[in-house]
Amino acid sequence: MKNISEQRTGTGLSWLTLFFSTGTLLCCALPILLVSLGLGATVAAITSSFPLLIILSENKTWIFIMSGGLLAVSAWLMWRTKGKCPADSVTASQCQRAKLWNQRLWFIAATIWGIGFIASYIALPVMQWFEL
Repeated sequence: MKNISEQRTGTGLSWLTLFFSTGTLLCCALPILLVSLGLGATVAAITSSFPLLIILSENKTWIFIMSGGLLAVSAWLMWRTKGKCPADSVTASQCQRAKLWNQRLWFIAATIWGIGFIASYIALPVMQWFEL
């Protein structure tokens, strides 16, 4: 039964990681994308409606550090118990399903984090280097 409780902890951590990674996407990548598409007025309207986005973007370094740390801890929890499910068929089925969902959530969160990281820290220096 210990493996099932570990999987539930991993699932909870995966959801928390997805939440923080989505925060990085909302604070950094979405406004950059909208401004790049010429929708600066939309960004102004969104930030006036949701002032939390300004706070998130002011503290984006800490948000990226925390969400990256959560991604690392979540990955470690997920893959350290690789292949260790109970012998009981019902419990083993639940364990495999939990592992599959943990992996899916982790990959979604990592993708969102990567998009936010590229938009926040890599896109502007590359554009300046190529003088675009």
